[in-house]
Amino acid sequence: MRFTVVHAADLHLDTPCSGLGRTAPAVADALREASLESFDRLVELCLDEQAAILLLAGDVYDGPERGIRAERRLLGGLARLGDAGVRTFIVHGNHDPLAGHEHAAALPAGSFAFPADQVLSVPVEWDGVEIATVHGISFREREERRNLARLFQASGPGMQIGVLHANVGDPEHAAYAPCSVEDLRSAGMDYWALGHVHRRLTVLAGGPWAAYPGVLQGRSPAPGERGAKGAFVLSCDAALGLLAPPRFVALDRIRFAEIAVDVSELDSAQAVLDRLEAAAAAERDAADGRALVLRGVLSGAYGQDEELHRAQAEMLQSLQESGLALAPFVWWDALDVQTHPPLRREEVLAGSDLAAEVLREVDRLALAPAELLAMLGELDQSLMRLPVRDALGRRREPEELLRAAEDVCLRLLVGGGGQ
Repeated sequence: MRFTVVHAADLHLDTPCSGLGRTAPAVADALREASLESFDRLVELCLDEQAAILLLAGDVYDGPERGIRAERRLLGGLARLGDAGVRTFIVHGNHDPLAGHEHAAALPAGSFAFPADQVLSVPVEWDGVEIATVHGISFREREERRNLARLFQASGPGMQIGVLHANVGDPEHAAYAPCSVEDLRSAGMDYWALGHVHRRLTVLAGGPWAAYPGVLQGRSPAPGERGAKGAFVLSCDAALGLLAPPRFVALDRIRFAEIAVDVSELDSAQAVLDRLEAAAAAERDAADGRALVLRGVLSGAYGQDEELHRAQAEMLQSLQESGLALAPFVWWDALDVQTHPPLRREEVLAGSDLAAEVLREVDRLALAPAELLAMLGELDQSLMRLPVRDALGRRREPEELLRAAEDVCLRLLVGGGGQ
């Protein structure tokens, strides 16, 4: 028998966005509502798809101090799904562990939250047929260090589905409930509904399937929060399991993105603004009517480099004013100017001054990733008070940090930025 499952995770309902500068009131209001409206869209998706099962793989709330608005929105949506015959299965993750939710309101009929002491296995009927068995376990405490995946074992009728909030070897996320791909394979599941990683990621493609849908609504300009966010729709068979790769459906209300522009061929600040707004228009078209929160990054050699740096704040204000006039809005959160005066790297390298030595050290570190990581790990927070703060502070990848540092050094040593 065929049926549909919807898999979402990391809803973080009614949580404020982070990592942003000061926003206009209309933008702040929209950001506050975005996670709740995305959940409403998730409910509508389940109803439109006539889903049999909804899986919520942890971090439904952002913390134990969840608000009344978030709880009411969740319970109301789950009640609608229960009335339509959709079974909802929830595990608690590191942001909403059961230890902080002892006084939570009872879930409506048709919804089930897994306990933290053991993996429970729940058979699911659809039109009188046992179509699946859903297995799950919640976090008791925020810092769950057990390998929970090893507690799962296939049993019961129909398709075998595991719901787990865990880190399957992702270095960018905290190692809560850490497990390996082999742990997932050995449990006998047909599909692992994973949560914790905020970017969309397929961990295993068949035998079994295992995937992170990512956060339901982006919450910051961080790389993992950018781009389309939503849920997976699964076409399933009680005997055969997943019939096709998970189908992603975007449900986010506001989309975060970075706009990168090479200004090497441009000759004025107005031309730079025009290029940024043209790129934003393309991003807006791709977002299918969603509001945008953007960060602009300017790079390359620019003839009037120092003037461009001095005009950074004024350019950002101009972008914000024009973006707010659009419906839906485009809010420019920051403009990161990484440009440098025209120069040839080869010519600088051929010299014997400090700039040449810096480039040689950059090239050496690029070939020694372990040493580069160790160096970055030793950096004191006092570095963020230096002029390199804006260029380095928003970068996460070691190679990005290294090249951004090179740009800053060249601008200071060759372009006269330190005078």
